[in-house]
Amino acid sequence: MPYGRQSIDDSDIAAVVEALRSDYLTTGPMVERFERELAATVGAKEAVVVSNGTAALHLAVLTQNLGPNDVVIVPSITFAASANCVAYCGAQVVFADVDPLTGLITDESFDAALSLIDNLGYRFAGAISVHYAGRPVDLSHIAATCQARGAFLIEDACHALGTSGAQGSVGSCAASDMAVFSFHPVKTLTTGEGGAITTNDPDLARKLRLLRSHGIERDPAQFEGLGYGDSDDTGPWVYEMQALGFNYRLPDLNCALGVAQLKRLPQFIERRKALVAAYEALFKTNLSVSWPSPDAVTDPVFHLMAVAIDFTAGKPRAQVMTELKSHGIGTQVHYIPVHRQPWWQTQRAARDLPGADAFYRSTLSLPLYPDMTDADPARVVEALKAVLG
Repeated sequence: MPYGRQSIDDSDIAAVVEALRSDYLTTGPMVERFERELAATVGAKEAVVVSNGTAALHLAVLTQNLGPNDVVIVPSITFAASANCVAYCGAQVVFADVDPLTGLITDESFDAALSLIDNLGYRFAGAISVHYAGRPVDLSHIAATCQARGAFLIEDACHALGTSGAQGSVGSCAASDMAVFSFHPVKTLTTGEGGAITTNDPDLARKLRLLRSHGIERDPAQFEGLGYGDSDDTGPWVYEMQALGFNYRLPDLNCALGVAQLKRLPQFIERRKALVAAYEALFKTNLSVSWPSPDAVTDPVFHLMAVAIDFTAGKPRAQVMTELKSHGIGTQVHYIPVHRQPWWQTQRAARDLPGADAFYRSTLSLPLYPDMTDADPARVVEALKAVLG
């Protein structure tokens, strides 16, 4: 039993086979359809699909035209790509601490990071909030601060498709400029590999589409002119490279799978909620495992079952994971705080972030995916009890 895996059924297979038999394997009608249906699902005006979640993060930050004196706040408990995308764009990161129980950035840790930026004399350019494991961050304070400072706010929602929080549906961008999703196989919905950016700004959406495909514009209405001054400027073969872009396109094949998976999203959401509820009931009789319940104003769809265990009171985490594996239970650790990574230590990222360190030292991700059986949470918890003693 792995900690996570994709759910593929006959409808998904049929959709991909149909795409294989069509005239398009790369960019075709399924791209636009997936974008349209994804935007409608999360309540955003625009969705731009790309090759993976990291590409989505990169392009979202790239639209902000950052420079070396610009600084972006990123929580330290996240996958490295959340911070790396800022470095790709030539800017700097100040890592924010997190709540030691939930792994989420807090208003206080955001303010502390902002004060550090101001004291260093750099420009606060924006923030990337992370809805870790599917728990939504209340963006009220962060969004208001970003707006007042003329800074951007990007939601890293790679874990949070289907989640709702204080600002409504995650991905609707009610409080942010953009939200970023991943469709890796362990996520709530998969396209094999894939990602997306949602936004309510049509100019941002156009820029994102330009950047995902070499910066090339093919619409004559948007042409800036090649300088020939005749029909060679506007012929049917003409395209213009208007920006330094990338090949981050998501093929029709993957989008066909995404469209099929979107139809199953309500089923995925219901199943994940049922499995989490089963775990929660079991945890009430297992005091060695801590799981903070969501607050009343949120409706999370959990991507990870990341629990807290006091490994200092018994067996070390590595031993626990090895022994669980012998019971057929796969686990993982999400994540090593990014500010502790050697490369980021060379980027003046070294700071005392006790919440992130405390979260990391106690966290363990247990199996959570839709194709688990009703009996599997009990099986996992019984194995955990046997291992922990």
